[in-house]
Parts: sequence; structure tokens; C-alpha cells
Amino acid sequence: MMLAAMGGILLLMKLARNRSAQIDKGIFSISLWAALVSLASLISMVLNNTPDDSYLGYIVSMWVWLAAAYFVVNAIKFTHGTVTVENVCVYLISVGVLQCFLAIAIDTIPAVKIVVDSILDGEGFMGKNENRLYGLGCALDVAGTRFSTLLVMIAFLLPKAAQKEKGEFYITLLLAAFCIITCIGSVIGRTTVVGVGLSLVYLFYTCYFKRDISEYARIKLTRWVVGGMCVSIMVAVGLYNFSPQWQNYFQFGFEGFFSLAENGRWEVRSNNQLAAQFIFPDNAWTWLIGDGHMAPTTIDPYYVGKVWTGFYKGTDVGYSRFLFYFGLTGLITFSFFFVKVCQVCASKIKPYRDMFIIFLLINFIVWLKVSTDIFLVFAPFLCLAASANEDNKELIES
Repeated sequence: MMLAAMGGILLLMKLARNRSAQIDKGIFSISLWAALVSLASLISMVLNNTPDDSYLGYIVSMWVWLAAAYFVVNAIKFTHGTVTVENVCVYLISVGVLQCFLAIAIDTIPAVKIVVDSILDGEGFMGKNENRLYGLGCALDVAGTRFSTLLVMIAFLLPKAAQKEKGEFYITLLLAAFCIITCIGSVIGRTTVVGVGLSLVYLFYTCYFKRDISEYARIKLTRWVVGGMCVSIMVAVGLYNFSPQWQNYFQFGFEGFFSLAENGRWEVRSNNQLAAQFIFPDNAWTWLIGDGHMAPTTIDPYYVGKVWTGFYKGTDVGYSRFLFYFGLTGLITFSFFFVKVCQVCASKIKPYRDMFIIFLLINFIVWLKVSTDIFLVFAPFLCLAASANEDNKELIES
């Protein structure tokens, strides 16, 4: 919130200095879609007479994230003299790696755990059950979703690093970050596997089918990726065999793979629970505008229906929760909001168009499990594109 406040001050100062209140056209159109999401929430609340305002202030949340991202982008620009897409990606990846290290420190050093839990102010419980790791506001599938986007960023930076004459050290750092986020991130939130799969598919496509990369860079990238995977596997095997703590980490984070190796079939305890949570409305009213409930019904003093464990209807599935909250009206509006965000980023930063499309895909895939969004990942790129368009600067490093 502090970053958002400072970003808002910076934005107001810029508008005052330029004596103009003009807002980037792309951000304005995104704001309209966010306002429609808030409107869908309001309609569902009013017509269903419920106090659940989970998405009523989404337009405000969107601008809070944008303001915070605006400050971060300007801080990077102040530090380096310029800011590019690659700069932003590197900083985001670095934060992800630090969160992974912090999660291990919290789990192994009691003093660190006490400090972090005091900062979280009561939210430190997230991830404590079932040997879950957590960082500073980084836990469960929300963290896994963000880690997934970081892995995709790495997959897009690696080919560019391979085309540099002296990019070996840079490649090493990127591969190390990829392995750290994959291993530790999967223990924090197993949704990270979505990013692992999509990033590896993109790297395979780049190495064998993409035409805008030289043969030398293609071979170099292939060797480094394969070599990095071999080294990371050896390190992981060593940790698994010599550290009971890491053995527990890996058995939880990669439970499906262990089940496949030991029993010949993919089994994860949460899969059966997830399958049972795929429930849908049984009446036209709920399909259209929802029941107005998303959070636990305990927040509604006038609720007289069945008491559910956890969220409304006992489901954590994103699509189901959105339908029961504000129906197809809200779900479709929310989906188009992200499509518009992706379109704005892809149209203004064309060399990274595929990366933004994969971000969008991650969002829709993760909704099969949880109701979260990755707008905060798009936010710095939206600010970067808007600032660059105003200053007529390049966003891509040559």
C-alpha cells in the first residue's frame, strides 16, 4: 500500500508538471472493464441482498496495483537511467528467488519466522499446514500462480541471453533462478507446475521451431538448458537423499511424480478434493447473476442456508466461485478484463506478445483450481508501455 501511495504521488506530480490530466488510452479502456467487474459485483449484491463485496472495489484494487507498479518502474528507471521489459522481468524474477530463500529461512530459523509472522500481522498461518512453506505475503496457489509467470519470463529471457556474445554468466543466473523457483516454488504452491510446463514447452518450441534465432544461439541454448536441468536434478537428488527436511519438501511439492514413479499412476491427495469441488449452479438466476456469495457465509448475519466449510458451497475452484458470486455476467466481464489487459500489453510491447498471451493462459488455467488473478504481474508492463509511449522510448534492449 505504501508503494501505491508513493506511486500515486509520483503520478500526480507528473500530471501537474505536464499540466495535463490525460490518461493512456489502453489503461483507460482497462479501467472501464475493471469498473464493469465492480458493477457486476454490485448488481449481484443488491439483487441477492448480500454484504459480500469481494469484487465491489476491484476498480480501486486495479489502480492500487497500477500505482505501486508505477513507482517500481520509476525506481528502476532512476537506478539504471532507463527501464526496459528485460529490466522489469529481472527484478520480478529476483523477488521470486528471494521469496523462495525466505520461505526456507522461515521454516528453518525460528527468529526469521517470528519476524515475518509479526509483519504479516496474523496472516502467517498461510502455508503452515501440511509442511507448507510460505514467504512474505507469498503462499499457497496465489504464490504458485505468480511463480508460474516468473518461469515464463525466464523462458523468454533465455533465448535473448543465448544470442549475446558473452551471455554465459547471465544464462547461468537465469537457469539457477528457474531451478530454484521450480523446486522451492512447487513446495510453496503446487500451481507452480503450470508455469514449469508452459515454460518448458516454449523453450522446446524456441530451440526447434522458432525462426528468429540463429543456429548458433539455438545450439547454445539447448546445451545450457539440458546441462542446467541435469545439474539441478543431481542437486535435488543429493538433497533428497541426505536431508530429511528436503525429502519432506520434495515429497509434498512433487507428490504426483512420486506417486507415478512408485505406483505407476498420478495421484495427489488434493486432486480428489478438487474434483468434488467442480460444482455449478442449478438454476437460471444463479447462472445469470450469481448468489452474491464468495467469501465464507459467516460474514452475512442474515444468511440462513447451509453452513459450508470454508468458502460458499464448499468450493475453491475459481470458475465455480465466480459463477456463484456474480454469475456468467461477472465471469465473462472479468475474463474480458484480462483479455483486454493482455491485448494492451501485447499491442504495445510486440516482441513479448507471446509472453503476455501465456500469462493470460496461466490465469485461465489456474482458475480451474483457485480464484485468483495475475493483474499485478501485468501492471508494471502496462506502466512501462504507457511511459515509453509518452517519451517515445524503446522498451526492448538491442
